[in-house]
Amino acid sequence: MTFADKTQPTGSELTVLKNARLVLANEVVSGHLALSKGRIVSIDTGLAPQAGLDLEQDFLIPGLVDIHTDHFEKHVYPRAHVRWDPLRAALAHDAQIIGSGITTVFDSLCVGATVTKPERREVLSPMVDALEKGQSAGLFRAEHLVHLRCEITDEETTRLTEENIGKDIVRMVSVMEHLPGRRQSKDVDAYMRRRMADTGESQAEAEKATQALLNFSDEISEKVRPAVIALAHAHDLPLLSHDDTELHHVDEALSEGISVSEFPCTIEAARKAKDHDMHVVGGAPNVLRGGSQSGNVAVKDLMSEGLVDILASDYVPRSLLDGAFMVAADESFEDDLPSAIRMVTKTPAEVSGLSDRGELSPGRRADLLHIGLHDGHPFVKHAWVHGRRVL
Repeated sequence: MTFADKTQPTGSELTVLKNARLVLANEVVSGHLALSKGRIVSIDTGLAPQAGLDLEQDFLIPGLVDIHTDHFEKHVYPRAHVRWDPLRAALAHDAQIIGSGITTVFDSLCVGATVTKPERREVLSPMVDALEKGQSAGLFRAEHLVHLRCEITDEETTRLTEENIGKDIVRMVSVMEHLPGRRQSKDVDAYMRRRMADTGESQAEAEKATQALLNFSDEISEKVRPAVIALAHAHDLPLLSHDDTELHHVDEALSEGISVSEFPCTIEAARKAKDHDMHVVGGAPNVLRGGSQSGNVAVKDLMSEGLVDILASDYVPRSLLDGAFMVAADESFEDDLPSAIRMVTKTPAEVSGLSDRGELSPGRRADLLHIGLHDGHPFVKHAWVHGRRVL
């Protein structure tokens, strides 16, 4: 079997990766891959006729595409009340991203404040600026793009979205709502207990304050959500609905032209999303933990019904690589290694509009990972981004 891109030159400028188990879109084959000028030139089975890097029958897979990680913010605020220089934080973040095998990352930056994190309003633009600066100066090893995750309960979210959505680095938008009793945070009693412990309020006072918060937030979200949706459509950006829980959440997203349900919190919401041809994103940490950290649906239960199209690292970059190989090795899942790898490469690339990467195929961008296994744990031996070895 030989695949070749006839438009690419051949000869001494080729880089050959040989003696590899190549994870293609639908099968794993033993063979070799050649790349040139940042692109995959050819894929062949059997022994390579020319010299090259011997992968010693390790796996060669596409570079991972992560459409949601909020890990950059953790480097900006490495400890409570400690704010780090955004560019230095971005460089530290990039090292962890590429070390996790992620060659294209959508840094999910929160647009708008929550009750517990009002600082997000002021830190958004410096974070976007740092990513733009690092990217344009060639300081990063992975490619960094921005996913604006817009908190619809903050009246400043529309303004902050308008100020940033036109920047070239911004490529994706999601709408989210973090309130007690809503979507991900269904346990109002737990919120009330935390509030009383933090503020010293009585139960009656906490109940009154919480209801006032919900009423005020609903008034804001009725204006902010449609404004954000309109901005995303105007800029022709992919739109995601975050933490769909009730069936009417999916109905709302469908009516707004949203095509991706990100981290649905119930199996009913995920089923409805899939029934209406939405892509469903599951959290890779949820896969590794065997369940949700917030008590919502386990991704393994969604996968048992074929409801998950994409895995995202969410808050642990390393979980994307581990999650894909864990899914492939677990006999309780129907997914083999090619289909598990598609969840973290080809499908997220397509959903985000990056059709030039995410698959071992001639003509695709040479974003590649040389993966070894130790006691079932995958680890990155080498990484290439646009044909340049970066790890």
